[in-house]
Amino acid sequence: MTDWLQIHRGDAPLVISFPHTGTELPTNVAARLISPWLARKDADWWIDRLYDFAPGMGATTIRTAMSRTVIDVNRDPSGASLYPGQATTGLCPTTTFDGEPLYRRDGPDEAEIERRRAEYFEPYHAALQAELDRLRGIHDKVVLYEAHSIRSAIPRLFDGLLPNFNIGTNSGASCDAALVTAVEAACDASEFSRVTDGRFKGGWTTRHYGQPAGGVHAIQMELACRGYMDEPPGLLTSAIWPTPYTPERAGPMRETLTRVLQACLDFAKA
Repeated sequence: MTDWLQIHRGDAPLVISFPHTGTELPTNVAARLISPWLARKDADWWIDRLYDFAPGMGATTIRTAMSRTVIDVNRDPSGASLYPGQATTGLCPTTTFDGEPLYRRDGPDEAEIERRRAEYFEPYHAALQAELDRLRGIHDKVVLYEAHSIRSAIPRLFDGLLPNFNIGTNSGASCDAALVTAVEAACDASEFSRVTDGRFKGGWTTRHYGQPAGGVHAIQMELACRGYMDEPPGLLTSAIWPTPYTPERAGPMRETLTRVLQACLDFAKA
């Protein structure tokens, strides 16, 4: 356990990973950035608060407090793109989702990327693997749930307006179809829109750990931010983004997510 790696252990067959809610920037990184706000702009804002009911359901949660600008723990550690031919950000991003440069001059070189990988990426995934192994010692099946969010409209990454719920299963390879059906049903019973394996099919964590034959079923949930927080129209600035988290605004989404996580637990216990 470190200050930036936060783990809450439960005994239910559910692990929730929060790879992009962090906003911390080490001094040696922050000094080279154009703007700390730009470096935090693409965080999965308030997602750890949105799911703060999960420990009460017995779930294990793992979170990094480091900004994804330092290192993105949901990217392929080799640096290979998860979406070849499409715009995305890398293991140590040098631009925002909108293509804005993050660094005053050059971004991290290979030696620095390796240092960040050893300092942050590897401990995060060692902890994640350890929790999955622990729970697999108790349960026949464990669900790994990747909790994410993203702004609803980012033309550089996708066309139009993103659905509220974006379920990723690596095109069905990362989990059993019964889990997908149960999560889809929980989403479809709500007021919110949903797509499965659309623009977001699951990041490296979903693809790497999702081994249904081995008892680990991984699923990613990418939420469009407008489902639980206000999204200002037009150009974003530090004065208007992120908008505050309020329980009243997030309430309907939390109710649906409670049913989603219960569907994951019911699948794992079946």
